[in-house]
Amino acid sequence: MTETAPRDPAAQPERTGFAWRRSTLAGTVAAILAVRLALHGDTGAVAAVAVALTAAAWLVLLTAAHRRIRALDRARPGAVSVGSVTLAAGCVVAMAACGTLLVL
Repeated sequence: MTETAPRDPAAQPERTGFAWRRSTLAGTVAAILAVRLALHGDTGAVAAVAVALTAAAWLVLLTAAHRRIRALDRARPGAVSVGSVTLAAGCVVAMAACGTLLVL
C-alpha cells in the first residue's frame, strides 16, 4: 500500500488567489481588445455603449476579485459567497455579450 503525502491546506488559498488573478487578467485582455476593436472598426453608438459596458463589467470583476484575493490573505479565509461568484459570472457574460455586439 502506498502512502500519499498529506495535503497542504495552506496552498489552497494561494491557488485560488492565482485563479482570481488569471480571471482578472483575461478580463483585462478582453476589455482592451474590445476598446481596440471599437477604435479601429466602425465606431457607432452601439460600439460606444458596448465598450462602456465592457469597461464597467471589467471594473466590477476587478473589484470582486480584489476583495476575494484580500480575503484569502487572512489566516483562515472564509468560503466565497454566492453573490461574489454570481457577480463574477455576470461580468464574464456581460463582457462576452458586449464583445458579440462589437463583432457583429
